[in-house]
Amino acid sequence: MKIKYKFATETIEIDVAEKWGDIVVELNRLEYNTNHAETRRHTSLSSFAYEDRKHFADGTDLLADLIDSEVVSRAMSHLTDRQQYLIRKCFIEGWSYTDLAALEGVDESAIRHAVKRAKDRLKKVLS
Repeated sequence: MKIKYKFATETIEIDVAEKWGDIVVELNRLEYNTNHAETRRHTSLSSFAYEDRKHFADGTDLLADLIDSEVVSRAMSHLTDRQQYLIRKCFIEGWSYTDLAALEGVDESAIRHAVKRAKDRLKKVLS
């Protein structure tokens, strides 16, 4: 049995015993099926049209809509004013911990810990 190997610059054929040829053909078939199944299950993010990381092309800001929803608004009301401010800055406006720390004149770890406490409190309220 002849097996073809395709390279970038050439294709070669190798003579192999029938039993080894059958194994190679079966492995190639299984590999094709696996790769084909994986491409059907996933949708590439490039198929979505969006302007930046939080807004879609039509102007929809899904995270802001979620935070403005009644359930999340009630949960946010359990946070202190500072915690609400940090959640909005970091997750709605997209500020990095570093930039927010520089704005407030504190260490980045202070912002990171404050945001973590706010998220933990939200999780507790929402569960």
